[in-house]
Amino acid sequence: MMLPLKDKFHLPDGMIYLDGNSLGPLPVGVNDTLSRAVTDQWGAHLIKGWNVDDWMGQPARVGNMVGRLIGAPDGSVTMGDTLSVKVYQALSAGLQMRPDRKVILSDSGNFPSDLYMAQGLISHLGQGHELRIVDPEDVMDAITDEVAVAMITQVDYRTGRMHDMAAMTAKAHAMGAVMLWDLAHSAGAVPVDIEGCNAEFAVGCTYKYLNGGPGAPAFIYARPDIVPGIAPALSGWLGHDAPFAFEPDYRPAMGIERMRVGTPPVLQMTALEEALKVWEGVDMADVRKASVALCDLFIQQVEARCPGLTLISPRDGTQRGSQVSFAFKNGYAAMQALIARDVIGDFRAPNVMRFGFTPLYIDADDVMRAVEVLEAVIVARLWDDPAYHAKSRVT
Repeated sequence: MMLPLKDKFHLPDGMIYLDGNSLGPLPVGVNDTLSRAVTDQWGAHLIKGWNVDDWMGQPARVGNMVGRLIGAPDGSVTMGDTLSVKVYQALSAGLQMRPDRKVILSDSGNFPSDLYMAQGLISHLGQGHELRIVDPEDVMDAITDEVAVAMITQVDYRTGRMHDMAAMTAKAHAMGAVMLWDLAHSAGAVPVDIEGCNAEFAVGCTYKYLNGGPGAPAFIYARPDIVPGIAPALSGWLGHDAPFAFEPDYRPAMGIERMRVGTPPVLQMTALEEALKVWEGVDMADVRKASVALCDLFIQQVEARCPGLTLISPRDGTQRGSQVSFAFKNGYAAMQALIARDVIGDFRAPNVMRFGFTPLYIDADDVMRAVEVLEAVIVARLWDDPAYHAKSRVT
């Protein structure tokens, strides 16, 4: 299948959308599918929809669709809740597996929410656990026999720097640690082989490269051989082995279903299920090849034409996810000036201009047009307009 697949997405005329690493665009078909779900399922079937329309089966069905994009076998991924909740579940389960160890290892490039969830879990447990945060380049050396769980985001949300999943997982296992990967900036962006690397857990969101829409449910993977030993920290009704037996005591489901918590968000999951159909027939190797080429072109053009911007992403495409970040003193204002001209990226404090490259709907012509606008913003100091300096709630 040739890339890009622009006809598969609703993209406003004239807009160059380089923010799919934050929120993916609306895939064609989602509107109609959601409308039918509201009218023909919820409207016509009401409570019968749980059986007639198999709403109860969505977490497993959609989980398998996501699983195929991260190299996970069927039946090992389930959907629901937010990424933060899934981090909490996986991390607590990992700590249970290593009760004699107290160190959770992460790096300073991890997304803050992951670190916050670890801090909250440590406080709740009150057992003397430590969250040890090191620089990204020091993670491998920091995986020692003290570490209970290595909790690492594969692709850095600010810089796009990418950890070697196979090598890091192997080191964790050599040191007796549990490996937990956050794939928020990996799923749908880079090839992932979670089964092949043998990691115990992986979590991720679906509203970025998987285009599931704002608030789309998160996913959690647990290696099948360890599932029977997991005692879920969040023992929700739908993680029970027989929810409709209404037993007074919790009895976890036999498979990955035990990592379910509450009622599936049916409409959000319906949108995601339709969105994931875009990936039918798409080879992640082709996506990766196109992504590296687009990012390389962008870097080369920006460095040649936009003085004052400093590349902070890895120059080597093999060490980078599907985004490019530049540091610029007036990065927030410059990004607002770009957005006002329909080139959509985003800003991350303190000075990072972040651009995502999704080959499903971005091509080389888009890259060149985006650079032309960026050059004008920087060279002509178009960012130096007071309107672009007013901080919005979401950057």
